[in-house]
Amino acid sequence: MNMLAKSIPSVTKVLAVMANDGDFLEKVNAVGERLATALAAGHTLLIAGNGGSAAEAQHFSAEIVGHYERERRGYSAIALTTDTSILTAIGNDYDFRSIFARQVEALGKSGDIFIGLSTSGNSENIIRAIEQARMQGIFTVSFLGKGGGKTKGMADVDLIVPSDETPRIQEAHLVMIHSICETLDIKLS
Repeated sequence: MNMLAKSIPSVTKVLAVMANDGDFLEKVNAVGERLATALAAGHTLLIAGNGGSAAEAQHFSAEIVGHYERERRGYSAIALTTDTSILTAIGNDYDFRSIFARQVEALGKSGDIFIGLSTSGNSENIIRAIEQARMQGIFTVSFLGKGGGKTKGMADVDLIVPSDETPRIQEAHLVMIHSICETLDIKLS
């Protein structure tokens, strides 16, 4: 069987469920609106994930610092996944579960937004970062899948993809990221 022919209907099914869930669509839109307001006020997006979700965090950050489709000024976004010296120092001196929380503690300010991406919802380093962000008055959003895992209910907003398949969850997260970037283009251009 052709794997692409198998994957396309699978991701299309997940996206169709999301597209028909009015509450879910409104939550994603509200995150975009809130992020636009925060960025326009000079606040920063802090974003983190592991593995493929780390790549998505970096992608999202690049769309904000650079631009998405419309030309506009750059805004402040930091993917907490990119500085190998910081990651390895914190991982070595503390533990891997603290690699994002420690950066949130150092870099985050009230009014900022933290987004944690976790396909399982069980990434301890994302959970700790959300806890740290909330202690600092930072608005928190989780991009999850697989029912939300242990992270469900911890963030101010949970965006849970209705799938148990990691690749489908990551693909849906990217669609959500691009949707939010479209909102930013409209609000910030």
